[in-house]
Amino acid sequence: MPRERRPGQQPAVKPVRRPELRLPPLRPCGDAELTPDGDYDGLLFDGTDLSYGEAAGARFLDCSLEGCALDGTVLRNARVIDSRLTGVRGVGTDLAGAALRDVELLDARLGGTQLHGAALERVVIRGGKIDYLNLRRARLRDVVFEDVVLAEPDFGGASLERVSFDGCTVAGADLTGARLTDVDLRGITRLDLARGAGSLAGAVISTTQLLELAPVLAAELGVRVQD
Repeated sequence: MPRERRPGQQPAVKPVRRPELRLPPLRPCGDAELTPDGDYDGLLFDGTDLSYGEAAGARFLDCSLEGCALDGTVLRNARVIDSRLTGVRGVGTDLAGAALRDVELLDARLGGTQLHGAALERVVIRGGKIDYLNLRRARLRDVVFEDVVLAEPDFGGASLERVSFDGCTVAGADLTGARLTDVDLRGITRLDLARGAGSLAGAVISTTQLLELAPVLAAELGVRVQD
């Protein structure tokens, strides 16, 4: 029988479902070039320079990208499924409207990545640093951020369900209009909100974080604090 919850006791945060990624033997991509609506299945991109490639609407299935350059790469509305991206780097990578499912993004160095309107499901983002990540109106379900630095991420209008942060630094985040369900922020080592503190409903924070966020919450609520 389920354990009875005591009066006043908060329900537990639902656990995040992680991707179960088992890549098959991969074929080197060779001279494969990115093309719009391209189909990439079981390929290894090892140190490939994909900068300014055009692959809007493409599909990546069972692929591994290792140490690839993604400066200005256009992947709008692409589908990335059962794939791993390790050590990728780039500025202005465009993944707007893309769908990422069962994906691992490891040790990335990215800036200005566009993921607005994207759908992320069972995704792990571990290590590295991502500056100015645009997740406006994106849908995140079962997403884990681990040991990653997020500088000024924009979650404006996004939907986050079963999302956790562990060992992360989150600086200058914008949560304006975001909808949070079972979002665990307690593992964030530094949490700094620029805007949208009122959207924290549906998240779990620690007592220490509550004290640190008190000035931002007071300002959001229009409360004046005077001694």
